[in-house]
Amino acid sequence: MTSSTRNTSDAATFDQVVLPHLDAAYRLARWLVGNQDDAQDAVQEASLRALRYFQTFSGGNGRAWFLRIVRHTCYGWRNHLTAVPTELFDEEQHSGLSTAKDPEALLLQADDVELIDEALRNLPRRFRELLVLREIEGLSYQELADVLDIPLGTVMSGLSRARRAMRGALVDQLELRDRHLAPAIA
Repeated sequence: MTSSTRNTSDAATFDQVVLPHLDAAYRLARWLVGNQDDAQDAVQEASLRALRYFQTFSGGNGRAWFLRIVRHTCYGWRNHLTAVPTELFDEEQHSGLSTAKDPEALLLQADDVELIDEALRNLPRRFRELLVLREIEGLSYQELADVLDIPLGTVMSGLSRARRAMRGALVDQLELRDRHLAPAIA
């Protein structure tokens, strides 16, 4: 086998193992590093690491393997960031062009999303990771154990505590919102 044939087959295998999970990697990175640009950079760096060390991939769950690399890359990335994360201008959100038919429903939905985002941001990093990977990315308990490199029982107990903490954080956010709205109503 020539080296060019080997590289082509390795690239195809890499494409099959890693590329289907880029969206999940980006969503995880977005939660871990805090903004879109840094998340894109972290996923690109993680992809390069995965390619560089692809020969160490021994088969099995490619999604868990790649998300573990993304997670470790994001932790290293966060340690090197010095700028305070800022929210980027979202042209679609602020353009005034909307295909929705019910503005009130959209406003309520946006308010709920912001409430959930804020509650999630206020959770400890470990809880936030577990919830994002399980509830948003849909990883199984075994995949979570593989990605986080922890025992299955720790995943289950951690998710239970994370869900409890999320409920508490949501209650806190609702109470905070109600306190801010009360003077405006009176």
